Amino acid sequence: MLESKRKAIIFIVISVLLAATAGFLVLKKVQALNTNLGTSVKIFVAKDTIPSRSLITPDDVKTEEIPKKYLKKGYHITDVNDLVNKVSVVPLANGDIITKNVLKTASEVVDENNRLITLAQNERVFFDEQLFSLDRVDLIVSDRFSGKEETKIFMRDVKVARVSDNSKMIQVEVPLDKVPDLIQMQNYADSLRVIKANVGKSESSDSRPAAEDQEEKTPTEQKTPTEQKTETKPETKPAAQPKEQKPTQKQPAKDTSKQPAKTTTKKP
Repeated sequence: MLESKRKAIIFIVISVLLAATAGFLVLKKVQALNTNLGTSVKIFVAKDTIPSRSLITPDDVKTEEIPKKYLKKGYHITDVNDLVNKVSVVPLANGDIITKNVLKTASEVVDENNRLITLAQNERVFFDEQLFSLDRVDLIVSDRFSGKEETKIFMRDVKVARVSDNSKMIQVEVPLDKVPDLIQMQNYADSLRVIKANVGKSESSDSRPAAEDQEEKTPTEQKTPTEQKTETKPETKPAAQPKEQKPTQKQPAKDTSKQPAKTTTKKP
């Protein structure tokens, strides 16, 4: 009986030790999994269908949790500020993960009827000023297509969509029907000048006549001194007129001289 009790106690102790060891190993394994997986983080997904090229609003998105291990920086959206003034270049369905590579700022997405054309500064293309995104430019072309040298305004008020870091290359937003003409001028024209025009149409139309008026006023202002001189000359002529009237006043004096002559004839 004593030996059986001893054996039972030994088996119980061994089983407890084994259970404790197993529990410790399981705990370590769980801790290792938790450290590998990490805590869960929230990412943004589409709450409903989001059409392409449409501005994303707070009602279009929702959050879902994923393990931190599977979070990719620069890919998933975890901050709501990353969705401000953004559009998706592809349509998104309900539950689709919104990633940074499908988002563009609203100002950089062009109209569906427009296209982006790259203009690189070279021996034919000149930029008169440093350009920035959203600037407005005019395109001036010099060519000999008609058999004679000609310089003309090719396009007005063209939007600059993007500018390279070194400011030597720009992308302009052009209507689709004007794209072939612009490429033709870019490749075969003698010169293509890009002139910055940030003034609005109403202001530019007002400023041009003002400049013309100033140009017209300046010659008149220069002519006024000479005109004043010419005007002073006729002023002397009316001054001479009263001199001619003075002899008319002297005529009665002559008549008085004749009267004493008559008196002298009466005395003899």
